[in-house]
Order: sequence, then C-alpha cells, then structure tokens
Amino acid sequence: MSVTVLGIESSCDDTAAAVVRDGYMLSNVIASQDVHRQYGGVVPELASRAHQQNIIPVVDAALQNAGIARTEVDAVAFTQGPGLLGSLLVGVSFAKGFALATRAKLVAVNHLQAHILSNFLKEHAKEKETPTFPFLCLLVSGGHTQIIVMRDYLDMEIIGQTIDDAAGEAFDKCAKMMGLPYPGGPAIDRHAQDGNCAAFRFSKPCIAGLNYSFSGLKTSFLYTLRDKCRDDHGFAERRLADLCASLQHTIIEILMDKLEKAVRQTGIKEIALAGGVAANSGLRNAISAAAQQYGWKAFLPEFRFTTDNAAMIALTGYFKYGKQLFSTQNITPAARLSQS
Repeated sequence: MSVTVLGIESSCDDTAAAVVRDGYMLSNVIASQDVHRQYGGVVPELASRAHQQNIIPVVDAALQNAGIARTEVDAVAFTQGPGLLGSLLVGVSFAKGFALATRAKLVAVNHLQAHILSNFLKEHAKEKETPTFPFLCLLVSGGHTQIIVMRDYLDMEIIGQTIDDAAGEAFDKCAKMMGLPYPGGPAIDRHAQDGNCAAFRFSKPCIAGLNYSFSGLKTSFLYTLRDKCRDDHGFAERRLADLCASLQHTIIEILMDKLEKAVRQTGIKEIALAGGVAANSGLRNAISAAAQQYGWKAFLPEFRFTTDNAAMIALTGYFKYGKQLFSTQNITPAARLSQS
C-alpha cells in the first residue's frame, strides 16, 4: 500500500513543504527570509511573522508540484523541534489543522534526526547509493555538532557532541567579526578558496573523549583580529582570504580529529555527513580525502539537502509512519528536543 507524507519545516527562518511517497521525493518547496541579513542573524519575531505569511502558499505549491490532492495525504509530518519556538508554533499549528481537515495522521519529527535521514532521500529516475547500518554520522550545523551512531532509521546514539558552541556558530560569529554578511559560513568558504590556510594559527581545544568545543577558537580568533588590527586598521580587509582559510582549516581539523577517533573506537567505516555545514567545501574535501586514506565509505548529501528543507521532514515522517509512531492533537513544539 502506497504511503504519501506531507512534510512541514519551520524551525528557523525557512518555510518549507515537501511531499514524499514511499520514500521518494515528489516535491520540495522552500521560501527563505532575506529580512534577517540586515541584522546579521535571525530575528525570532520577524521569522515567525514571515512563516505565517509563507506557509499556505508554500504548502499549496508543494502539493501542486507533486501532482496530488490534499485528500491523498496519509500523514502530515512537522518539525516539533529543536528550533525557535515562535517559528515552530506556526508549523505545528498548520500541521494540526491540516490533519484535522483531511483526517491525515499527525507525525512529530526531530529536526536533527531528519538532517541525518536526508542521506536516504530518493528521487524517481535517479540512482543513489545510501548508507548501510550501522554507520557514523557527523552532524554539523549552526546550533549543533554531534557524532552519532546510526543503527537503524530511528535508532541512534550520540557518542560525541559540543559542550558549548557549535561549529556553524563559530563560522557565523567569526564572519561577523570580519564584517562578512550573514550567514557567515558560506561567505568564509568562498573567501577561503583564495587564501593560505597556514597563514594564521588559532587555538584548538583539548577535550577528552569525542566531545567538541568551539568557544575557545572564537576567542582566539577575536584576540588575533584585535591585536593585528590595533596598529593596522586595514589588516582584516587586506588579509581576509588568509583569515578565512586559516579559520576554516582549524575548524575542519577539530571536526576531523574527533571523527577519526570515533571510527577507531567503533570500528565503523561508513561515514555520513549532515547539517548546514555539510555544504562546506573544505569539510567535504576533508572527509573524501580521509575516506580514501583510511578506506572509509563516505556519503555526502546533495547541497540542496544540507540546509533546512521539508523533504527530510517528510521522509522521517514516512519512516515513523511505518512504525505507527503518530502524535495527537495535544502535541506541542519544543525549542530544545532530545534525539529519540
């Protein structure tokens, strides 16, 4: 029996809707909010208002692009969290109303879990190899940095995570220090292509086990920039490419050091990448190089599936539908949500 799932994503500043049928993506529509660029970061109140304006036309476009009617939707999957509470409320409320109107099942989805499962998104007429269980996933985003053992679609264990800031946050905050636009990660990646990654050295944390820390790196970068600019006001602009390349190289070294350690500890050599920072060219190259050197099998998501999207929400909803893991109308969004 065919299963059709409508996915709703509204955890931050992108309003997205997608349709997945039997594990295959039929549509994926995203409305971004450019208003935040002038503030150097996402403004929660503006984000929630924009979601209210965007959600109906985005869902309508997703259904039309998929060529299905509302009555054909078996389940509506939505991001329950983590994320901005006001933004999540819009998606959760819409999903509840849609489920009541169409009698579709309601499925709550963890945003981070969905990022990982985006590695399993398939499209008709496109061949794609997917990871086999168990595999390790390096999840790197603006709010989270984790190493996860995936034993099944819905069975995962976090074996390492940041104890303070996330790698994506380090990119964005350091970019702001250099006067680069938001989001800072892609801007640093672009400038790093023309820079010398050995031009500057920044401190790296000494954290036991598989956990990460990026707060010290941000401080080290700030002090370096402050000291260099004290007597040379044009330093940051003149050495921008080298600063970006050195910062990116340091962050990637920190990420790869723990990932390589996790592979040695677990013996698992299938590695997947997920999250917004999965689009970083330096990180993708580093994982590909390590795979060749150590005999790993690496899975890198398509760029369009690294950022927030509803296709990954719908696919996770599809897997939960198969386990009959439905929610009730009493479900509420959660700004912080453990992976389970």
